[in-house]
Amino acid sequence: MDLEQPVIRISVRNLVEFILRAGDIDNRIASTDKDTMQLGSRIHRKIQKQMGPDYHAEISLKYEIPCKDFTLKLEGRADGIIELPEGIVIDEIKGVLRELNQIKEPVPVHLAQAMCYAYIYAASHNLPEIGVQMTYCNMETEEIKRFQSGYIFEDLERWFYELIGKYEKWARYQIQWKKKRDKSIKDVEFPFAYREGQKNLVTSVYRTILRKKKLFIQAPTGVGKTIATLFPAVKAVGEGLGDKIFYLTAKTITRTVAWQAFETLREQALRMKVIVLTAKDKICFCEETNCNPDHCPYAKGHFDRVNDAVYELLTSSDELNREILEEQARKWKVCPYEMSLDVAVWVDAIICDYNYVFDPQAHLRRFFGEGNKGDYLFLIDEAHNLVERGRQMYSASICKEDFLGIKKKVRYEDEKLTERLEDCNRGLLAMKRECEEYKVLNSVSHIYLKLLNLMTELERFLEECEKEDIREEVLEFYFHIRSFMDIHERLDENYVIYSELDGEGKFRVHLFCVNPAGNLGEFLQKGNSTIFFSATLLPITYYKKLLSTGKEDYAIYAESPFDVEHRLLMVGGDVSTKYTRRNEEMYQKYARYLWKLANGKKGNYLVFFPSYRFLEDVYEAFEKIQEKEELEVFPALGHRITCVTQSQSMSEKDREKFLNTFEEERKESLLGFCVMGGIFSEGIDLTEDKLIGAVIVGTGLPQVCREREILKDYFDQHGQRGFDYAYLYPGMNKVLQAAGRVIRTDEDRGVILLLDDRFFDRRYQETFPREWENQRSCSLGNMAEQIEEFWKKEKEEAQTVRRKE
Repeated sequence: MDLEQPVIRISVRNLVEFILRAGDIDNRIASTDKDTMQLGSRIHRKIQKQMGPDYHAEISLKYEIPCKDFTLKLEGRADGIIELPEGIVIDEIKGVLRELNQIKEPVPVHLAQAMCYAYIYAASHNLPEIGVQMTYCNMETEEIKRFQSGYIFEDLERWFYELIGKYEKWARYQIQWKKKRDKSIKDVEFPFAYREGQKNLVTSVYRTILRKKKLFIQAPTGVGKTIATLFPAVKAVGEGLGDKIFYLTAKTITRTVAWQAFETLREQALRMKVIVLTAKDKICFCEETNCNPDHCPYAKGHFDRVNDAVYELLTSSDELNREILEEQARKWKVCPYEMSLDVAVWVDAIICDYNYVFDPQAHLRRFFGEGNKGDYLFLIDEAHNLVERGRQMYSASICKEDFLGIKKKVRYEDEKLTERLEDCNRGLLAMKRECEEYKVLNSVSHIYLKLLNLMTELERFLEECEKEDIREEVLEFYFHIRSFMDIHERLDENYVIYSELDGEGKFRVHLFCVNPAGNLGEFLQKGNSTIFFSATLLPITYYKKLLSTGKEDYAIYAESPFDVEHRLLMVGGDVSTKYTRRNEEMYQKYARYLWKLANGKKGNYLVFFPSYRFLEDVYEAFEKIQEKEELEVFPALGHRITCVTQSQSMSEKDREKFLNTFEEERKESLLGFCVMGGIFSEGIDLTEDKLIGAVIVGTGLPQVCREREILKDYFDQHGQRGFDYAYLYPGMNKVLQAAGRVIRTDEDRGVILLLDDRFFDRRYQETFPREWENQRSCSLGNMAEQIEEFWKKEKEEAQTVRRKE
């Protein structure tokens, strides 16, 4: 019999913030907590060093509370413990940006945190009484304001156990649910017959989790990578190798696929609570997302009710889909978005966008804030997208003209704020005079200090301003500046700082994260193991360098179960998308390729172009061919080829309409004209005869621009192939993604046509996946013959199969 009781760990800070929160959601109150901006650490250290020999800084405190059937372990770190002749005092330091005269008393949650530390220390040292000191420090002026209080141990103990009592039911729920969950996981088996290579994939994921490592998986379409990564992660949770799965992706469609995979496992009586996080503006009940009690009834008193709403939901249902979440939020009159984030704390798997984990402005502080860590398992789908998303999340910029715009808004409202804005503007103006087009900079710390001064006045203004229209603009500006300052704290060798005059003549300062691996790693280190996977993760070395700092990461190439004989891959070398060769004759040549392909076999085809301009030029040439030659050249067909085109400003309804055309029955072929890297080049599934061919026009290279050239120069200077890192690899990823639309299942049959002479270049060939080894070269003269031969062979094979059946 196992007599060892389970242990529930929680930090002091998380405990008090969870149990004692109350009141409204109010975005009009700009938070100044040290976690909101990581500016407080330096202030903490400075104050602690000034306090003398009786002051002991950063003291780790732990306390175990025996409960029925489990032990609650409370952990934290006191900022300071002061040994005075009259007794012990616990010091809690909070860095703030607002003026200290606005703070009349300690924030209740801050004081409760210090009181918990005081109780733990007093109980551990048998003290009859103990003091508490709240130290608030303005991070601009370094001015300090202190609040002091003393506590008799018996009173403090009574208060402490009342707090613990409110949390005990939540801890007990965790224990009881985990037993049910783990028991159900033991009986779960892989839900399908293993495809070729799939069992090896499942085993590799499990071993990686067991060893607490990272794994990069190149998994071609058809491997079944979603279930092959989820299943071993679920089994690992059941065996105590992880406690929560984060399934991360950049696309809505892949979130749906992940949810369906969990549903498949639930058919075996799996008990796991799974939630898909929906963006605030999509799940908000109000017409306008304005999170304050004056505009939203769900924001008013939200924190007074939300804990009860969450507890009821967790203890009454395993189902946590969007409809159920919304119904519960309406019942308790709480914000559905904020409630879903609270529910996420208690579930076993979270399916969400990358930004909930990695974005320094938007990540879930409950899991990834300062000091938080857990037994998380990260499954990162479509991981090729994380490179550019990471660069965006960890880069920031400011625009001189924005400061002038806000200054005009507030100059008659607030003199001190106007002065600070003008000071920042003067600093940026001096930099502008030294910048002709763009300039790489060593530092912008002088601007950072000016922004720090500005933030204090912005904080004050936002709390005092009663004109909603002005306040709204200033608040948006405030968040933008805060983001810039947060990124400035992260600056290291993975950044390039530069200023530029943009196309509109505006002056900007950029903090450009060229390699996001270190920043991503900061959050991944808070978990146990990470699995990166995608159908296009080539070359692996490129992605390993930009997504991980680990030297011992694993990598595998999942073999495709698809028979390559059922796919015709051709490379046309008599055309080019190079700017120097773009002309009417070349557009006509591309159009004739499309014409011959679409007439080789009736069906649906997608054509991907490097730009909208190129698309329009080829489309125009194609229409001329239709008008002039369709009945002359192919009188037996007798039908015009139907064309649909992607536009730059498609609404969600327009996108659906575009895709629906591929579902319709028709007598003629359908050509969809799209752009590479757009909404139709990845994440869509047109299986079997809904899509029988894809044409990739060009190598997908990003346009030459300042940012790309900075990337190129950076990697050249660091001994890497700069052109490949800045242009070739990102471009070829778009090519591989677009080509991947054709073969989605074992039953699919189709043609992939790569049209650009550069595809024969060795460097481009090196990025081709293994399953492209059977490529054929073609020209406009012999393409139709090869296509006819391929489809004839497919038809004969299909007839043979039917006869056998």
